[in-house]
Amino acid sequence: MNRQRGDRPVSPTRIVVGRLARNPAAMVGAVVIALLILFAVLGPILSPYSHEDMDFDHIREKPSRLHWCGTDELGRDMFTLLAMGARVSLEVGLFASLVSLIIGVGYGAVSGFAGGRSDQLMMRIVDILYGIPLLLIIINLMVVLGPGLQNVFLALGMVYWLDMARIVRGQVLRVRASDHVESARALGAGHLRILIRHILPNIIGPIIVTLTLTIPSAIFTESFLSYIGLGVSAPNESWGTLANSGARLEFLRYSPHMIFFPAAAISLAMLAFNFVGDGLRDALDPRYLESKR
Repeated sequence: MNRQRGDRPVSPTRIVVGRLARNPAAMVGAVVIALLILFAVLGPILSPYSHEDMDFDHIREKPSRLHWCGTDELGRDMFTLLAMGARVSLEVGLFASLVSLIIGVGYGAVSGFAGGRSDQLMMRIVDILYGIPLLLIIINLMVVLGPGLQNVFLALGMVYWLDMARIVRGQVLRVRASDHVESARALGAGHLRILIRHILPNIIGPIIVTLTLTIPSAIFTESFLSYIGLGVSAPNESWGTLANSGARLEFLRYSPHMIFFPAAAISLAMLAFNFVGDGLRDALDPRYLESKR
């Protein structure tokens, strides 16, 4: 058991936080995520411009004192648009990950706990879906559902649950054979009680790590969908729709800021979440830490 001076036990949460705090990349990622959230919340409020304000006398202006990130083809302030886009892109990453969490944890837990033929059949379905390019599935879902923020949540969540299901299933298979689960079963605990009270709490670490790493994937995929016109639709703006607007040839040549800032925001968010996800993986898995020494 982990103990401090005075032979007092140290809580597992404190141990994980301590390991995470000693990971510079994870700390940088956490700070960047916090700044992005503040930017999304406070940016549109503090900006002197509305995301709907158009000034056709100042279209495609380069960054200046009045417009820190320049203006777009309609004369709208890019800083304000980036802040509004941050709201949408972060919402997509969060809610799509939550959809994948609900589906993936439920499916994987049932598959791993059931075992036998039921487990084999359920995982063969996952394998078949994995055999199809996931981006192709997402694009087809968006074609059927149509552009829109809620449809993006649904389409991404209906695909990203596959990774979550595989990881949860593997963890359930490992934990269900442990002594404390066998003891609960011997005492007459039902299947649902064992799954909820004795198995899921012991696999929360891998679930959190997978959820954290799903968020940047969802942000990037939404940006790509919006870039090709299948993602977020007006009046909503995401980083992907802003990049789409700035990707025209004449804009790339004379107004590169229109694509640079949205692309930089997407890259920054993806790196930050990946750093935090990797840090959580290291902090929650001591064996992985030992393997790196």
